[in-house]
Amino acid sequence: MTLRPFHLAFPVHDLAAARAFYGDVLGCSEGRSSDHWIDFDLFGHQIVAHLDPVAKPVAVENAVDGHVVPVPHFGVVLPPADWRALAERVEAAGIRFGIAPYTRFAGQAGEQSTMFFRDPSGNALEFKAFADDAMLFAKD
Repeated sequence: MTLRPFHLAFPVHDLAAARAFYGDVLGCSEGRSSDHWIDFDLFGHQIVAHLDPVAKPVAVENAVDGHVVPVPHFGVVLPPADWRALAERVEAAGIRFGIAPYTRFAGQAGEQSTMFFRDPSGNALEFKAFADDAMLFAKD
């Protein structure tokens, strides 16, 4: 099976801030847009920021590998070099990490690099990288 791009629509309270964050910080090219939404290319996947001036992030968190993980969240599994480059761009932009870049499940099945941060509307994002993509769904 050939992996197909996913589509995700999510609320933002400020389209200009979303445009700057997803476009300038994350490097997403912009597709179609209107006064109420913007399409972005997130590493080959279509995400759409929809204007909701009263959007509030959900505040659920779960413990994973000794860290507090925000739920819901979204992101992309990247090749390790792209993941490192993104971590450097996010840090250089002054974005505060919720979970700073680190190796999760070190030495175990599913070992991965991961980082969490939020967009200007409070939406949580996670980006991962695996040294071996076969570990994506690995079990102990």
